[in-house]
Amino acid sequence: MNTLVIYTHPNHQSLSYAFLQEVLRGSRENSEVTEIKVLDLYEEGFDPVLVFNEQKRRRDMHSDPRLAVYREQLIWADRIVLVYPIWWGRPPAMLMGYIDQMFASGFAYRDKGGMLPEGLLKGKSVVCISVMKGPAHYPLLWLGNAHKILMRKALFNYVGIRKVKFFEFGSMESPRGKHERKLQQVYRYFKTVRG
Repeated sequence: MNTLVIYTHPNHQSLSYAFLQEVLRGSRENSEVTEIKVLDLYEEGFDPVLVFNEQKRRRDMHSDPRLAVYREQLIWADRIVLVYPIWWGRPPAMLMGYIDQMFASGFAYRDKGGMLPEGLLKGKSVVCISVMKGPAHYPLLWLGNAHKILMRKALFNYVGIRKVKFFEFGSMESPRGKHERKLQQVYRYFKTVRG
């Protein structure tokens, strides 16, 4: 199984980076994982800004040569792992800019003229690992589960990815945040997960 890990945090001393390390450690110990690639969006200098003008049209984004390497990574991956913080109830703008550009019509989905498109990334799975300062139930109780709805329904299900798992960890700036237990939970999952 090919695993693409997309890391989105500007600080390698962050708790998000610690979760990235546990994803990698567990995946390397999993006999079903063939190869692992890490895309660190900040380190890569990924440009999240959308530009559309007379020379660059939105409908041509699926064939933008500047994004070819990232499209190849997504095609290559059987499992996509996203590691990021929750800021203001949603993923960072850097990750959303990546999503806006990469999950484009003609690459991730194809309009069929009906209500829903044909998802072109079928057969892949996604794991979202997010950390936040607020309590664990904050996104559910105060935001109507907006983060999970955005990622699962508005994005991944739309492009044909049905298998989506979340690790959404709250109270992560608190000394009572049970950091080590949560890091171990992620490590064990990636060490043992199948398919």
